Amino acid sequence: MTRRLRSDEPPAWIGDAVVYQIFPDRFARSDAVPKPAGLERWDDAPTTFGYKGGDLMGVVERLDHLGELGVNVVYLNPIFQSGANHRYHTHDHHRVDPMLGGDAAFHALRDALHDRGMRLVLDGVFNHASRGFLQFHDVLENGRDSAYLDWWHIEGFPLDAYAEGDAEHRYASWWGMPALPTFNVATPAVRRHLWGVATRWLEEGADGWRLDVPEEIDDRSFWREFRRRCLEARSDAWLVGEIWDEGDSWVGGDPFDGTSYYPLTRAILGLLGRALDHDLAAKSGLGRIAPLSEATFADRLRRLVTDRPAAEREARMTLLGSHDTARVRTLLGDDRAAVRQAYGLLLALPGAPCIYYGDEIGLQGGHDPANRGTFPWDAPDRWDRELLGELRDRIAARKRHLALRRGETEVLWARDGLLWLGREAGDEQAIVVVRLPDDAAPPEAGSVELPPRLRGRWSSVLGGGGFEVEQDGRVRGDPIAGRSTSWFVRR
Repeated sequence: MTRRLRSDEPPAWIGDAVVYQIFPDRFARSDAVPKPAGLERWDDAPTTFGYKGGDLMGVVERLDHLGELGVNVVYLNPIFQSGANHRYHTHDHHRVDPMLGGDAAFHALRDALHDRGMRLVLDGVFNHASRGFLQFHDVLENGRDSAYLDWWHIEGFPLDAYAEGDAEHRYASWWGMPALPTFNVATPAVRRHLWGVATRWLEEGADGWRLDVPEEIDDRSFWREFRRRCLEARSDAWLVGEIWDEGDSWVGGDPFDGTSYYPLTRAILGLLGRALDHDLAAKSGLGRIAPLSEATFADRLRRLVTDRPAAEREARMTLLGSHDTARVRTLLGDDRAAVRQAYGLLLALPGAPCIYYGDEIGLQGGHDPANRGTFPWDAPDRWDRELLGELRDRIAARKRHLALRRGETEVLWARDGLLWLGREAGDEQAIVVVRLPDDAAPPEAGSVELPPRLRGRWSSVLGGGGFEVEQDGRVRGDPIAGRSTSWFVRR
């Protein structure tokens, strides 16, 4: 365990993290975990309510794939007992769902990850529970005589747990869904329960929490005590909140280390998504994504990344897609070159980049449930091998070059269809070049001017190509051909 220097700093390991998000029901199914009979066929299109039967032992059996990809953190969507395939309808926070293999499978996965030097982050759903949660079920059974009335926001009796709308089912619920009663976190017993869940699983070996809709628990005293107890249980735990805007008031250790950084997602898609499906993006929390020129993107990048403290930049979870959005290849209109270019940019920027399972092989899928399809382990003809190979190479290069992980970032040039970014850490410097138009002609010799301090010969990190920065800062040579994202270091 690596200790923090200060409680408001992120854990030391997060600056080197590459995260892989897994939706357990859809990633991999193991014969070692008994299954109920009513499962959907693995290869059939996903449905809203159906189960595919993926489990945690399936993850254990596929860790070679993750190791070869180069990721070192696994983030799991919820794993606790639930009556939903996504498991955001929690029945019991203290029991891993039997269909996933139960607590034994959790321990096996934890040990397998830690043996490989990898970490495990869990999804914490603490704003709401489900109709099957014991303390809520007690209210349904006993009404006004329940011992747990103060755990919920009860508005009257009788309750109707299957009616639509708060006024009809007579208790507060997430987005008015009767299946998801919201906790009353003002109740001391509820606070103790949720804090105890958080610390229990850190003590069991989890390395952090991704917190689901934390803004909807609008109680900073709850979250500050949550952080204090988590760091007491595990001093190097990573706490990241699902905040869809910039989330400035939630980071820097008060109360979280970072957020799921969707504003950067929108910026990258706006820059590179000339075939972007705007209607599809608007169906999720991404909303309408404005097209960005290289100059406008540069201004956005300064606000979102370069002008922020280093600790905050490193602790953000940066991403192109998740279980809440359409898959990135589908969002980008099946533009495979744009997908590769987007990952080339994401992996060269500060933060803990997160790859949603299957995106590394170019899986497609629109709005939920299509974005939660199964991983086609037995259909390698569906894999985009070019994308997979490039991601492996880029992640390996990111690990080799400190500047690409932890470097300070600056915009060097942003016009004429070109974006040049510099990253610097200690004695190492890197340059990232993004060329936008498909038919862009090579820049005229000497048309790009960089700071003279960058003079010298720059070579491609991934092999082939390079350029010279002369004494006056003018660039000689064409560093990239066609639309692409290229990384360079000075030799």
